Amino acid sequence: MSRDAAPELLDFRPQVALASLSGEADAEWARASSEYAGAAVLGGVALDEATREAARELVARDRSEFLPADPVAFVDEQLAALSDTPLQAGFNVRTTELPPLGSVAAVCHDRDAFVEINAHCRQEEMCAAGVGETLLRSPDRLRAQVDTAAETGATVSVKVRAEVDGVDLPALAERIEAAGADAVHVDAMDTESVVGDVSAATDLFVIANNEVRDRASVREYLNYGADAVSVGRPSNEPAVLERVSDATTAWFAEGVES
Repeated sequence: MSRDAAPELLDFRPQVALASLSGEADAEWARASSEYAGAAVLGGVALDEATREAARELVARDRSEFLPADPVAFVDEQLAALSDTPLQAGFNVRTTELPPLGSVAAVCHDRDAFVEINAHCRQEEMCAAGVGETLLRSPDRLRAQVDTAAETGATVSVKVRAEVDGVDLPALAERIEAAGADAVHVDAMDTESVVGDVSAATDLFVIANNEVRDRASVREYLNYGADAVSVGRPSNEPAVLERVSDATTAWFAEGVES
């Protein structure tokens, strides 16, 4: 997508996002690395009983998950805690039901944040509940989620994963764009070129993720047409973030694809 065409909330600098880490990516986590990024995706958070039960099962086997008593209030409180930072905030969510998604999307809209629908998680418990990468194989359900979130006026991103059997990611990106999505956050896995395929197929704002660590990885994704890159696990490592931030800023300053 042309940066001139991007929704205002996605016009962040530097074009580096901190990617959500379930049970870890809260306002404190984002604030700690805010000097290196232009955006931070908090979460993920489970919104309905099916996904909350899956989250409880994950916690039982020693994985980190957010399980606040009131997920909608939690999203509001976390976004409010970042109101005095220069970061563009987003919130990654998982749900099988549409009403809580609409409630959270409305909060994101009111807080000048974007909502990110999780069609990415591959944990068995979440997939069994019908969310995460399961949504990639259920495009009608994913489109319904995008439509519900977009109806609130919120800026909508969808986190997706490449290399899922039977899923044509560029075609799916076209469908979620038609449903009202503004952005797609692509975990490229080992197929970096899929970022180029998605970028060519849509006008979505494309955030590229997976092994973004240095100048070479940044330039590869940006040359494929990504509008921004994101950093996941090393998001609390200043040395990695500084390399990524410097490389991203330099690439856009050059104004050339090389």
